[in-house]
Amino acid sequence: MFASLLDAFSVWFAKTEAQFYLCFVADDRFTRYILSGLGATLKITFFALIIGITLGVVVALVRVTYDKNALSMRKGLGRRLLGIFNWLAKLFLTVFRGVPVVVQLLIWYFVILASARNGVNVAIVAFGINSAAYTAEIMRAGIMSVDAGQNEAGRSLGFNYMQTMRYIILPQAFKNVLPTLCNECIVLLKETAVAGYVAVTDLTKGAYIIQGRTFVAFMPLFAAALIYLAFVMLLSWLFGKLERRLRASDQR
Repeated sequence: MFASLLDAFSVWFAKTEAQFYLCFVADDRFTRYILSGLGATLKITFFALIIGITLGVVVALVRVTYDKNALSMRKGLGRRLLGIFNWLAKLFLTVFRGVPVVVQLLIWYFVILASARNGVNVAIVAFGINSAAYTAEIMRAGIMSVDAGQNEAGRSLGFNYMQTMRYIILPQAFKNVLPTLCNECIVLLKETAVAGYVAVTDLTKGAYIIQGRTFVAFMPLFAAALIYLAFVMLLSWLFGKLERRLRASDQR
């Protein structure tokens, strides 16, 4: 019995070794598809995250400013413009949170930016703007969670509204929503797996190409899954460390 199990294991090991060589070593497929695809995935995630946070903070500020100041403002051009910007922000949130991200990606690639030749740049724009819609609501919740007395304290120090937001409110709001921002970053990383729809050879697409050329499904897809998992764990660790450091600074 032991001999038969050993023979079965030897056969399985030889088959697995052959598949590993075929999928990753032959024709330098690991470098050409997996590592190259990982680079595209990380590039899209990084720049889309920058767009998402930047645009999301702007949209959140518009929404919060309207909610807090619209009723106390005198009727005039300023109040009317603020109302228009708030309406545009709400429309932005409704559209980009209501349409599936893969549909948005296809619209950007085949309609809005149809003349673009670089699918990576289109994916950055599409994922960045989609992420901004979610980041805006995350930051708005964080800003609204800061005690109203902090705004009054800023005004008593001579800060105007924007200075108070920049130096007092936003840093506290960022610490409040850091775990949620970490989750949004992780979701964004995983959402980039559909970038292959617009001719981007990302990590998932690279694994799919290897599968199509070797007719081996398990090995390349499992490798892609492990790489995604490793980066999710790394992001969780980094954000956790940052959160603990910020929490420690509050206790000093």
